[in-house]
Amino acid sequence: MNDVLKTQSMRAPGSVKKLLGFVLGAFFFAAFCALGTWQVYRLDYKLDLIHRVESRVHAQPVDAPAQHEWPAVSRETHEYLNVKVQGELLPRYSTRVQATTALGAGHWLMTPLRNAAGEIVWINRGYIPPDQPDPMTAENTQGKFEARGLLRISEAGGAFLRKNDPAGNRWYSRDITALSTHHGLQPVAPYFIDAGTPRNLGEEITGFTPKTYPVDGLTVIKFHNSHLVYAITWYALALMVAGVTVWLHKK
Repeated sequence: MNDVLKTQSMRAPGSVKKLLGFVLGAFFFAAFCALGTWQVYRLDYKLDLIHRVESRVHAQPVDAPAQHEWPAVSRETHEYLNVKVQGELLPRYSTRVQATTALGAGHWLMTPLRNAAGEIVWINRGYIPPDQPDPMTAENTQGKFEARGLLRISEAGGAFLRKNDPAGNRWYSRDITALSTHHGLQPVAPYFIDAGTPRNLGEEITGFTPKTYPVDGLTVIKFHNSHLVYAITWYALALMVAGVTVWLHKK
């Protein structure tokens, strides 16, 4: 009887190890499968984004959405549309927003435009270095101005770990609502326009030193897409974990 109890007590630790190994294997298998599935969803989103951008940026410009259309404006239906708007620029409200571009670190120069209906549309006039003065003044913006570019959706809040500080006039994202509230502007479109035609960054920007600022046409329209590779990697790791777990269980 004692010998039987000893044998069972010796087998018990082995059974616990086997169970623990199976649980850990199942956990990592499920985790890797979940990561692979997440990458599949990201792949679907990125392909949709690329198709949406490519089908819009090179189309003929259309009138920017008017106030009665603003409630329907969204990323899915309007972002990266090639649009145009006419009106009076308001350079006294120009605001610099921190930016990192192909030309280096600096600012986006945001200036509001008031159209004939009294609606405000913010225009991202382009990149300007931190120490470069704005060449636009009230004197050289008399009359009607037409802005053409890509429609972009307002960027609420700020950047990673940095919130917009209207009181200190420090801006880290193109938050149209906050900018308009800070300057007391109404009614304001829920989007802004990246002025200019997107440039071929590889051919035109590398080594390019502009003589005049701001530099427009720096909207990023090419997006890195490695989600398929990541998905295959995570699923392969899941299969490896499953194989090792089964092998150890049999052994």
